[in-house]
Amino acid sequence: MPMHDASTLAFRDGATEAVLGRFYVWMATNGLEILIWILGGLLVIRFIRWGAEKYASRVESQFHNSDLIVQTEDAKHRRALVDVVAWTLIVVVAIIVIIRMLGILGVPITGLTGPGAVIGAALGFGAQRVVQDVLAGFFVVAERQYGYGDVVSLTVTGNGLAEGTVEDVTLRMTKLRTGDGEVITVPNGQIVKATNLSKDWARAVVDVPVPAEADIGLVNETLDRVGTDFFEKPRWHDLLLDAPSPLGVIDLELDSVTVRMVARTLPGKQFEVSRALRISIVRALAREGITVAPGRDAQAGGGPPATLADQGARDGDE
Repeated sequence: MPMHDASTLAFRDGATEAVLGRFYVWMATNGLEILIWILGGLLVIRFIRWGAEKYASRVESQFHNSDLIVQTEDAKHRRALVDVVAWTLIVVVAIIVIIRMLGILGVPITGLTGPGAVIGAALGFGAQRVVQDVLAGFFVVAERQYGYGDVVSLTVTGNGLAEGTVEDVTLRMTKLRTGDGEVITVPNGQIVKATNLSKDWARAVVDVPVPAEADIGLVNETLDRVGTDFFEKPRWHDLLLDAPSPLGVIDLELDSVTVRMVARTLPGKQFEVSRALRISIVRALAREGITVAPGRDAQAGGGPPATLADQGARDGDE
């Protein structure tokens, strides 16, 4: 009998219209308010992203229209800071919209305290790495370890190595662009050591192996002359902080002697300078009748990241 009464009530005249009417009323009130909050949140997020991209474009435009060869450390840090702030604001907006939607649906926020604590504890164990990434990202930005546009070499957990140009920095991860166009995403919490190859200034190092019977005094005089002439060239003068100078013999072998030459350069320009300097050294020694030791080659200390390898080769050929 109860089942029969329920079926009769469910299919009585006007029942469907009543249900649809309540649905239309809910859609016109609560449903519309939820939709407005979602659209408003998306618009705010869109505006935050637009503002960050606008700032990035303005910084790039100011840099290209200025006489600077490399971006200043403050500019790179501000760019990274803007990206982090934008990412944080987006997360805050999303949380506010979700909480407001729960309120409109009538879900008591205070009633979720108990289940929320249990879920939070469960997520805490599963999200330890995320929390670690966020904390590590905070210190990366706060301590100015590197910023947008820096050339870095990151040692990650497991002794892996990630090298490239920083394209994006957030509290959770760092994105690097390699010379092959690949994007490497490194969680900040997995970074064991960060080597910034373009902070404040850099050093170009060229190791020149010469035969053991070569006149080391003549080699040093030739390298000193090469450094002076190299520093006076307009193409390289703007990239150097001082003239390249020889450090003398750094390695002895049975059939060769290695002489090192160093120069301070603008950040990130050490690879271009070292390649061009290596060519000048080989040519100058050849004019003095001194060749590179057989089976050896003049080496630029510390190979450049892939992002700068091709450009450095082209500049060296010039």
